[in-house]
Amino acid sequence: MLSEPVPARSASKLLPSLGILLVTGGLFLLGWFAYLWVTPPPPPYGYHLLEEGGVDAFKNLDLSTFPELSIGKFEVRIGDIDKPLAYVYRASRPGSAPVLLHVENEYPEPITAMEVMLSEATALSAAISKHVPQDAIILAWWDTSRKISLLSSRQVLFNSHLAQPVLAPTYWKDRSESIVRYEQEFWGGQSSDKETAEFDRFVDALIAFPKKGASEMRELVGSREAYIVVHVSDIYKLGLMRPERIDVAFKDFPLTGNVHGLTNQVKAWLADNKYTSYTLQSLSEKIVRAFFLREGGSSNILLAKMLPFSNARPLDIEALQLVHKEGGYWIYKIPSADELKGQN
Repeated sequence: MLSEPVPARSASKLLPSLGILLVTGGLFLLGWFAYLWVTPPPPPYGYHLLEEGGVDAFKNLDLSTFPELSIGKFEVRIGDIDKPLAYVYRASRPGSAPVLLHVENEYPEPITAMEVMLSEATALSAAISKHVPQDAIILAWWDTSRKISLLSSRQVLFNSHLAQPVLAPTYWKDRSESIVRYEQEFWGGQSSDKETAEFDRFVDALIAFPKKGASEMRELVGSREAYIVVHVSDIYKLGLMRPERIDVAFKDFPLTGNVHGLTNQVKAWLADNKYTSYTLQSLSEKIVRAFFLREGGSSNILLAKMLPFSNARPLDIEALQLVHKEGGYWIYKIPSADELKGQN
């Protein structure tokens, strides 16, 4: 049976409708591709809560002197992969944003943060209480600043989780924007433009020659009494943020009880890779991390002079006043503007 022909009047209505549908579909596809183009891929990892409670629930952290803290332990995982990349301990006081207290990396490259022994951070808190006046302001890398604020209740210049630099494997470079956004959301929101700009000035001061860098630190804090706290791992983070100015690398070495053997291994790696100075950080009773600098100005920047590299002595630095050393942390007083002028 033959079907009836479509009347001419109905066809004239159908064809424009099909054209509109095709154009609309094309615009939708173009919009979707544009969205995929400008939208960064999701972060490659996620935090997964394992346990939370007071300090008594985490006796391995030895935080009995901080009974008011709430602690959460998280795994850093990629999808369904069984082995976590890291374990992260998050701490907070009532009414305050959470702080990254400690990280145990299970991956060869740093994930989310550089490892620092928690015992060093708690000892630093005690040292600050002893050596730094209550009304002074403290400058430090933003992650150290947040620990100081949490454990010492002192005023610091940087209070936000700035997520700089992005500490992740190089093959995640295209995920950097998503990583920054995820980190800031997880740890308590974005920083202000003012704080971000001040941290950038702080980084520039660390990368400057000592007297200029110390003067820039003084300008950041004004006339009030001020101190700066640095850790040996800051040199690697500084290298990631200013790679055109400083050439830095690190390598972990096993501790075997033979100090001379360790020293020979470190010096051999330094020579083989054409670096010129190094300093050491204790990660545990079994692992030591060596940070290496290559000449070309790297050894002459302020931060390198503040740390015990093999070709520098912190006691010799004139731009700042050494106050105390605690593990891998070094505390310096920033001279007044008049004192800095007198150095010139």
